Amino acid sequence: MSIGLVSAAYIAAAILFILSLGGLSGQESAKRAVWYGIVGMALAVLATVFGPGVGNGFILVLMVAVGGAIGAYVAGKVEMTQMPQLVAALHSFVGLAAVFIGINADLALRKVEALRASGGALSSLAGFAAKVAAKDGVELSMLKVELFLGVFIGAVTFTGSVVAFGKLAGRISGKPTKLPGGHLLNAGAAALSFVLLLVFFSTGAMWALILMTLLAFFIGWHLIMGIGGADMPVVVSMLNSYSGWAAAAIGFTLGNDLLIVTGALVGSSGAILSYIMCKAMNRKFVSVILGGFGATTGPAQEIEGEMIAIDSDGVAAALNDADSVIIVPGYGMAVAQAQQAVSELTRKLRAAGKEVRFAIHPVAGRLPGHMNVLLAEAKVPYDIVLEMDEINDDFPNTDVAIVIGSNDIVNPAAQEDPNSPIAGMPVLEVWKAKQVFVMKRGQGTGYSGIENPLFYKENARMFYGDAKKSLDDLIPRIG
Repeated sequence: MSIGLVSAAYIAAAILFILSLGGLSGQESAKRAVWYGIVGMALAVLATVFGPGVGNGFILVLMVAVGGAIGAYVAGKVEMTQMPQLVAALHSFVGLAAVFIGINADLALRKVEALRASGGALSSLAGFAAKVAAKDGVELSMLKVELFLGVFIGAVTFTGSVVAFGKLAGRISGKPTKLPGGHLLNAGAAALSFVLLLVFFSTGAMWALILMTLLAFFIGWHLIMGIGGADMPVVVSMLNSYSGWAAAAIGFTLGNDLLIVTGALVGSSGAILSYIMCKAMNRKFVSVILGGFGATTGPAQEIEGEMIAIDSDGVAAALNDADSVIIVPGYGMAVAQAQQAVSELTRKLRAAGKEVRFAIHPVAGRLPGHMNVLLAEAKVPYDIVLEMDEINDDFPNTDVAIVIGSNDIVNPAAQEDPNSPIAGMPVLEVWKAKQVFVMKRGQGTGYSGIENPLFYKENARMFYGDAKKSLDDLIPRIG
């Protein structure tokens, strides 16, 4: 494939990626947008593998086939509840790839410098080493900075994503954990990494690159370990941004325009999403990333009252009498795989002439848009799925609010308790509805470990049990 065809393919792929990102902003266009992304990535891979100057074609094709087969297998096995940790795991692959490519670029640079020092023929070089040999002194200096930054961002992304995967999968405690010294350790490691950049730039010493890589691995691990479980949706989005910037940095190293464009798209969109989510939580981005979750200024307010349980007959009676219903889905719905049962309940209630709508908090679940995807999968009509800002004022005029496996996003402590870890966070004000039914497995505090005064309010009742089984028992009683 000629360089002209490769450039044309890269331009087409970049356009498809932009169309894909734009289409994902709406539920109606999301499916088409996914296909844009698939076609764009396929085009990019083909143009790269069969482009000029690419060697070891058999190995490349074999690795693409093996990787594609593994990806298809994983995609077929993973449940929707496991999507957040899968995304985190995929980010770690991007970070590790950036580390390997950066170190390989340094090895190629050393090979070129060794040939020049010995008077060897540079014409014998092929592939990336030939590109390095064609660079002048300024370009080689830029290459050192590019590969150093690519390795640093990639290493932070790798270990940070591994920790995020562990927390989301429940294999690592969701509580913030820091070593003695806390932020000073991260700051010290970052400062030392900058010093190593200066050493690497001036001397080219490989030990500086390796030591920086180890420090960056530590920063990624310690940074995300210090962030609590309730902030994991923001962390996943942030790591998505990191992976994009790592890809862009490596794109400069390799001289690959498409990698630069794609990395910039991913990096900027991830950063924007992180900002939007922090705004929705009334939290500062720097505070989330550096401070973690769970900082309080004093003792939390004591909760008065008791949790009162209700059975299917009681919930059905209230729903049959209600004219308006708002359903608030959370991670518990995903765990129970109850989205189809929720869709059936919605259908029956609407068939009975009742107004049914869904309230979605920006950080519901453990991944941005998690609940929207589940409801779309269950074919819940798009027009009744509303964002928090669109529906929050309607709760006082609502007969019944049903909360399915949510905790923090419906916690009144965010407004009532200035010492709460989520103080100031905008929440869905479900307690203002005439009646509130909370579907939970038990009396636990949820993923973040914060008590919820909603469960003790006079108009709230606890509908205990697995969400899917409870809904399956409830649905025949409606109508």
